[in-house]
Amino acid sequence: MNRDQRSIIFFILSCAALVALPALGGCTGKIEPGTAQVKRQVVTGVEISEALPSQTEEYYETTGTVRPVTSSVVASRIMGTVTSMKVREGERVRKGQLLMTLDDRDAEQKVRAAEKAVEAADQQRQLMDVTYGRYKKLYDGKAVSRQEIDQIETQKKVAESEYERAGAGLAEAKVYYGFARIISPISGIVTEKKTDAGSMAVPGMPLLTIENASSFRIDLNVDEGMTGKLKIGTPVDIVIDSLSRTIRGKVSEIVPAVDPMSRTFLVKVGISGAGLRSGLYAKAMVPVGTKEAILLPGKAVVERGELTGLYVVGPDNVITYRLVRLGRQYDGNVEILSGINPKERVITGGVEKAADGGIVEMAGSKQ
Repeated sequence: MNRDQRSIIFFILSCAALVALPALGGCTGKIEPGTAQVKRQVVTGVEISEALPSQTEEYYETTGTVRPVTSSVVASRIMGTVTSMKVREGERVRKGQLLMTLDDRDAEQKVRAAEKAVEAADQQRQLMDVTYGRYKKLYDGKAVSRQEIDQIETQKKVAESEYERAGAGLAEAKVYYGFARIISPISGIVTEKKTDAGSMAVPGMPLLTIENASSFRIDLNVDEGMTGKLKIGTPVDIVIDSLSRTIRGKVSEIVPAVDPMSRTFLVKVGISGAGLRSGLYAKAMVPVGTKEAILLPGKAVVERGELTGLYVVGPDNVITYRLVRLGRQYDGNVEILSGINPKERVITGGVEKAADGGIVEMAGSKQ
């Protein structure tokens, strides 16, 4: 048998083997289409709720900054060197408390000079009182003329005027002397200190800032489209993330002028509560009406990395992880903007037991 004949026989045997393979497979039994079974994880102990639309408040959301209702910038009314600083930043002070002192030597000299002037004027006044009394007796006895008594009377009035002027000068000098002692105009907390002992205080230059920590407000820049929709007393929910708190405030002031650059107007909302301090970032939710929305408990939301979704239970009780888009939060509930249709069933309790692709065997139903 030559080489070509052997190659032909090998080719025929190979083809026969390929034809026989399906037949051999048939010995293990036939698998009919559609008869394959998928084994699913059985899930129990979960709570299921229907996603039903409900009426809820609609809000206009903006941001603002916490500010004190009363804030005082303390400045000097005279020029002088700061000789002592009595308070520190963050310290609570009361109205009338001494904050700092300035070099008062010049003012002290002015007070002493004014006191000497008052003393001299008083002596002159007393002398003229005595002199007038004597001349009055002489005038009554026809010993001096009317002109002479008039001259003495005029001198007496001048002496009294000089005494009053000296007294006013002394009072002014004492007021000026008092400017060397800078006191707190309000009760509050020292939030900023811009000078230290040894520095020169200049009239009008800010030295300290004191804020009243008993009441605060939020300054909101509101879109011009909200014009006419707000009024004094409108309730506003203020969310302060740094304090993990939501505070109910009320509109206390509306500045109707619209900023031509930002197309917004200023709204001030009064708030109060423990832990508040100036400068905190805040979000404000201003009620503008009602709308229909799907609300579900926040604990039903499942986050996978950067994905946000819910476990949806189909008609066949099979669980599917569905991506959703969330809206605002409402007292523990969260608004579902998209991803869920009304009346679909969602796992809202025992979420940690759910599994994508699992099947619910026993579940409570909450309508």
